[in-house]
Amino acid sequence: MGKKHIIEKNQEELVKEQEKIDKAVNKERSGESPVKTTSAGSQGGKIFISSSYNNTIVTLTNSKGQVLAWKSAGSVGFKGTKKSTSFAASRVAETIANICKKIGVVDRIEVLVKGIGAGRESAVRTLISQGINVVSIKDVTPIPHNGCRQKKVRRV
Repeated sequence: MGKKHIIEKNQEELVKEQEKIDKAVNKERSGESPVKTTSAGSQGGKIFISSSYNNTIVTLTNSKGQVLAWKSAGSVGFKGTKKSTSFAASRVAETIANICKKIGVVDRIEVLVKGIGAGRESAVRTLISQGINVVSIKDVTPIPHNGCRQKKVRRV
């Protein structure tokens, strides 16, 4: 087998990222959030999973739709074709689940799945297995209907 292409973050980057999350949590709890909302834990939230052929992006929002946190397979540490795997999607969902637990948004979570990539199923399964109370799972993949106007028929 080949080498694993997972980026290892050094200790300073991990500490800085942890401080950012802690600041957001403290502001969220005190009511003076950077997105000017009340506490996110009491209202539940939404998790958007955007899964393409190349990447998986998971976004955590409050009930109004204001973004609290997001992660992608690339930001978790996968490179190249590894980003499009279901394993990478499960790692991204696991990271978002940990952030949910820190913020306190575990009560009522709606999951909205968009895209046709490999990470759709595994991301949802990981969220449920991490102890997040998922109320509904909705597929919001855009479906074209009718589409663009066809080319004129060629006359010979």
